[in-house]
Amino acid sequence: MSLFKKNTLAEELAKAEEEYSEAAEAVETLETAAVEGELVLDTVEAPEEPSTEVRKGVSFLYELVSVLMVAAVMTAVLFTFLYRFSGVVGESMEPTLHSGDWVFLSQMGDREPKYGDVVVISQDNAYHENIIKRVIATEGQIIDINFDTGDVIVNGQILDEPYINNETINSYDMSLPLMVPEGECFVMGDNRQNSIDSRSTAIGLIDNDYILGIAKRASTPNGLVDLVLPEG
Repeated sequence: MSLFKKNTLAEELAKAEEEYSEAAEAVETLETAAVEGELVLDTVEAPEEPSTEVRKGVSFLYELVSVLMVAAVMTAVLFTFLYRFSGVVGESMEPTLHSGDWVFLSQMGDREPKYGDVVVISQDNAYHENIIKRVIATEGQIIDINFDTGDVIVNGQILDEPYINNETINSYDMSLPLMVPEGECFVMGDNRQNSIDSRSTAIGLIDNDYILGIAKRASTPNGLVDLVLPEG
């Protein structure tokens, strides 16, 4: 082995010993620091509690979110099972209702339709859309219409219809007179000469199960309008 190689090997050994010594000192230093750190951690003071203002703010925010969540759930239940709104489209219920008006439907209490009720109907029809009409005859009643005079006759009595826009002279293709079957009703729009209703097989008799609700009031450009006919 040459002297150069011997010297180089000796130098490398010396350098390695020096690096090992430095590494050992570094490890010792780290261990000492770790121990001291643990001792320091044992003596660290607990963090200060939030101020009263912060606690009040958090409490208020929590209560606000809780109230909003409850309100949202109650609103969903209210307008799913008890009440709902429905928009009016078209001219068939003039002059009582106009296109763009909104009716307030009640789904509470007795939902059996009776004469004079304004109802929203989801039953499938030739137009594949919900309709809004007035109940004229209910189950067991016999309805007839004199299309010459415009008189609507239920159980032999001519109806007094102050709500209509014009006379009932459009006959369409429903065969009259007829007895309304159980669980169904006969409906017409108030604008008799511009309404497709139970006078036409395109709409036909209405199954009561397809009545979404009875419209008690309407929101119109002139304010709220009561749709319930006076008794008698």
